[in-house]
Amino acid sequence: MHLNIQYTYDPDHLKNSEPSVYTAESLKKEEMLINLGPQHPSTHGVLRLEVITDGEMVKDVVPHPGYLHRCFEKHAESVPFNQVIPYVDRLDYVAAMNSEHAYAMGVERMLGISEKIPKRVEYIRVLVAELNRLASHFVAIGTYGMDIGAFTPFLWMMRDREHILRLLEWASGARMLYNYVWIGGLFYDLPVGFEERCISFSKYLKPKLLDLEKLLISNKIFIDRTANVGTLPLDLAINYGVTGPMLRGSGLKFDLRRVDGYSVYPELDFEIPIGEGRVGEVGDCWDRNWVRFRECEESVKIIDQCLVQLTSDHKRTREFDPREMVPKKIRPKAQDFYIRAENPKGELGFFFRTDGRSDQALRCKARSCCFTNLSVLPEISRGYMLADLIAIVGSLDFVMGEVDR
Repeated sequence: MHLNIQYTYDPDHLKNSEPSVYTAESLKKEEMLINLGPQHPSTHGVLRLEVITDGEMVKDVVPHPGYLHRCFEKHAESVPFNQVIPYVDRLDYVAAMNSEHAYAMGVERMLGISEKIPKRVEYIRVLVAELNRLASHFVAIGTYGMDIGAFTPFLWMMRDREHILRLLEWASGARMLYNYVWIGGLFYDLPVGFEERCISFSKYLKPKLLDLEKLLISNKIFIDRTANVGTLPLDLAINYGVTGPMLRGSGLKFDLRRVDGYSVYPELDFEIPIGEGRVGEVGDCWDRNWVRFRECEESVKIIDQCLVQLTSDHKRTREFDPREMVPKKIRPKAQDFYIRAENPKGELGFFFRTDGRSDQALRCKARSCCFTNLSVLPEISRGYMLADLIAIVGSLDFVMGEVDR
């Protein structure tokens, strides 16, 4: 009788498929190798950290991504430009609107239609992107508190994030992966009453942010766990290509919404929060979390200004068509082109190479801020205790869908 055996156990499978940098022979007598993840809740997804410890002190950390490889770039090179957006959603899946905005802007600029996009479309794009930035930061702050023992802020953040997800689902029909920002326009105009609901949400949220600051950000226990831990010096952040709240947490006022001035951001008034070392060193875990919290306040200001525009100068009309500039066939001229935008976690960029004949990219490379920010983890973890490593990992705020794209 013939048996069709599909799998034969080999004790060397793990070693061959995901080899460790360190071996038992290379460790000193007092050192120990600990695998943190890839099923550990504090690794925020399928990330394995190969940690070398001396007692409770971290000697080295080796990140091992590779458990969630989704082949985004190969997908993007095998379908037309407009069909890539659902794949873009799944990069940073807690900030899909922001990723869609970056990708759509890139293709529009290659086509030369970016100046023709109606202002109402641009204000709606910024509105939904800032709502999604809030939702992303709520996940970052809430799960970060839970990582180091504060459970109530997580429940508060998930409660308020749910309001945002319901708004975005009302606009797009999807809860998290929206396919709403299209090349040349939008899937659909905002539902009737959406602006009014957003105004109510903004009024509701402002006092809740003050409560969050009292409960978590200014909490002495939280400060003791995060201040002077995982300090990222500014020169190191720049040399590693770190961007977003991590870079601003180290003291550099660099935000692509200001630096590149894309969409209607130059017309809006908002501040760029940076780490100031209020309770510890500039660039520590507390500063990175503080920047994200302050960015929530600035996003609310941007949302308020967009709502003013969308209910006055650029209010809805019967004649408005959000798909007016959506091209029927997308064939950019032959070129190499790079676009970048300020996502909640940092700079998301797309590099395109086109041949001028096809509606598919010859090359579509995603510049992932999460991947770059994660690369600095070993440098800022050495010399701290193992419990501090959990706080440092949480302060990076990465999403594995974008790390292992």
